[in-house]
Amino acid sequence: MAKADANKIEVIAPNFKRRLSGVTSTIVRLVPLQQQQIAIATAGSGLPDGMPHLSTAQLILMRRNGPTGARVWHARRNIEMLGGLALKYLLRKRLKLLFTSASQRQHSGYTKWLISKMDRVIATSAKGAAYLDEAAQVVHHGINTEEFSPPADKSALRGELGLPKEAILIGCYGRIRAQKGTDVFVDAMLEVLKAHPKSVGIVMGRATEKHIAFEKSLRAKAEAAGLKDRLLFPPEVPVWDVSRWYQALDLYVAPQRWEGFGLTPLEAMSCGVPAVATRVGAFEELIAPGQTGQLIDPGETGQMIAAINDVLSVKGRLEAWSDAARKHAMTNFALEKEAGTLVQIYRELLAP
Repeated sequence: MAKADANKIEVIAPNFKRRLSGVTSTIVRLVPLQQQQIAIATAGSGLPDGMPHLSTAQLILMRRNGPTGARVWHARRNIEMLGGLALKYLLRKRLKLLFTSASQRQHSGYTKWLISKMDRVIATSAKGAAYLDEAAQVVHHGINTEEFSPPADKSALRGELGLPKEAILIGCYGRIRAQKGTDVFVDAMLEVLKAHPKSVGIVMGRATEKHIAFEKSLRAKAEAAGLKDRLLFPPEVPVWDVSRWYQALDLYVAPQRWEGFGLTPLEAMSCGVPAVATRVGAFEELIAPGQTGQLIDPGETGQMIAAINDVLSVKGRLEAWSDAARKHAMTNFALEKEAGTLVQIYRELLAP
């Protein structure tokens, strides 16, 4: 990682988790854009080379004041809020503490205490803000609309990926587990594939060890229904290749039973792919029903079948919703918008 000059840094974005997570991905996406507007650096581990970075020693030894007074410490986890408090109150660093909450659940007493010590709080969705005792500003996650964009030649792309060129491709990507509703998608697709002979379903993602039996049961369902060749389970692909798999689709389904935020419908819509999604996470705030997709209740296979059929059965609907989905993502959820909003909050915190 690129070593930054701590005495020139105004904003610190810590990442105190080694394993890749949604929070880590958020930092990796945002910091390169934010550093074009403000002096920002990361801290912690698990981040790629090239990111502006402060070591633990630099955090401890940096001057009490930043270049213009206080610095902003932007935490996204409990451990990072605690780290900010330690720097501020034990090492006497002049910090403004900012926390982003992405969860939609009741917080523990410890978490509530940590949040109460923050100078400012952000929620990634209105639903998430409702779970907070402190006043929170809603800042939705954004998407890289250049990386996630419609393909120049969808047929050629499908050929490269080994997918049927002329089929109506309906995808469901992400971890394969009950919480993610993968079984609901599979059950719905078994009916949709019978009703729409040109359609093909794709379940792509990884089942961790305790969910391997669950994945095997889903594959067995497809085989028992004689649809093994039309309900595909390709292996998980690297993060940098995921956008191409969205670009290959005609329709995306987000079947989650629970979700903190949920970027997958945005990634799909940015590629010009309409989305059917459950009413969990931020999905109700991302999708424009009847224009860029449909919303259904979680765990409702019948509703999912009806919603997918509704999209596929009306001539020209896929094409119209595809155009609308791309415009909706670019207008409302561009990554640059999220980065710019956060920088404005930083500046407000840094103001004397």
